[in-house]
Amino acid sequence: MGKILVVTNHSYMLYRFRKELLQRLANDYQVVIATPFVGHEKDLEKIGKCIKVDVDRRGMNPKTDLRLLRRYKELLKQEAPDLVLTYSIKPNIYMGLLCKQMGIPYAANVQGLGTAFQSKKLAALVTVLYRHALKKAKVVFFENRNDAQEFLNYRIITVHQCMVLPGAGINLQEYSYQSYPTGKVKHFLYLGRIMREKGVDEWFEAAERLKKEYNDWVEFDMVGFFEDEYREKVEQLEKEGVIRFHGFQSEPRPYYTMASCVVMPSWHEGLSNVLLEAAASGRLIITSNIPGCRETVLDGETGYLCEVGNAEMLYQTMKKVMQMPPEDMERMGKRGRQWITENFAKEKVVEQTVDAINW
Repeated sequence: MGKILVVTNHSYMLYRFRKELLQRLANDYQVVIATPFVGHEKDLEKIGKCIKVDVDRRGMNPKTDLRLLRRYKELLKQEAPDLVLTYSIKPNIYMGLLCKQMGIPYAANVQGLGTAFQSKKLAALVTVLYRHALKKAKVVFFENRNDAQEFLNYRIITVHQCMVLPGAGINLQEYSYQSYPTGKVKHFLYLGRIMREKGVDEWFEAAERLKKEYNDWVEFDMVGFFEDEYREKVEQLEKEGVIRFHGFQSEPRPYYTMASCVVMPSWHEGLSNVLLEAAASGRLIITSNIPGCRETVLDGETGYLCEVGNAEMLYQTMKKVMQMPPEDMERMGKRGRQWITENFAKEKVVEQTVDAINW
C-alpha cells in the first residue's frame, strides 16, 4: 500500500468538505494529513496520521513563509510519500515547488482564485509562483471552468493537467431535503465568513431596508465568524433588531431547516459549499452571478442571480421573495434539490478525483 500526503491550511474545512474523499483514499493508501489544527483533529486521526503544520493563511511575511517551506521539506523527507495532494494557495505553491524539485508525484486543488488575484501586483507574483509550482503536477483540480480557463490563459498549466470538478460535491444523505418552514414570517439566512468580499455590506443594506418595510414579518439570520472590522456593525444591527447573529456553528443544518431563503452575495468563489448545502436542503437561494455561485442555480427556477456588488438589485430580489407565496418558494426549493442531486453528488466527485490522481 502506497502513502499519500494530504496538505491543507485548515483541518476543520478539510474534514467538513473532504472527509468522504479521505475515507475513500484510505482504501488505497496510508493517509498522512498535514494541516493546522483548528477543528476535527480527532475525526481526521480516525482516517490517517495527522501532523500539525501551522500556515499563515492570509499573511505574506517572507520569513514566515520561508519557515513553512522548510517545514514542508522536512515533512517530505520524513514521510517519503508516493503522492502528495494539496489544497489552497500556500500548500499548492510551496509543496508544488518542493515536489517538483524532489521528483515526488503531486496533485493540486485550486478552490477559487481568492484575494490574491484581485490585486494586479499580487496576481503577477502568484502567477509566476504557480507556473513554477504546478509545472510537473500530475493533475490540477478546479471548482469552476472560469478559474481553470484563467490558469490556461496565463499558461500556468497545460490543458492535459486541467480537470474541473463540481466543487467538493455534496453528501445528499447528510444534507437531506427539509420540509419548507411553516408560519408567515420569512427567514433569510446568510451563512459564511462575515467579510467584505462575501458581499456582507450589500446584505446589511438590504436587511436594514427590508426590516423597515416588513418589520416583524421578516427575520435575518447570520451564522459565521466575522472579521474584526465588522464587529461593531454586527453588534449594532443585532442591538437594533435588524439581524440575529448566531456566531460560528459547527452544525449548519438546523439553520438551513429554519430558513425560507439562503442569500450568498459573494464577490468570488471556487464553488460555494453553502449554496450546495442550502439547495440540497430544499431552499431557494439568492446569489451573485459569478463563477462558483451561478453553477448552483437555475435562475428563476431554483433561485435568483444578482449582479455582484449591486446592493439595490439584491434588495429588489429579496423583496421579490418576500412577496412570493410559500408554495412557490417550496416548489423552487424542491427543483433546486433535484438540480443538485443530478449534478453535484459527492460520490461522483470522489470517484473522479481518485481516478485522476491514480491515473
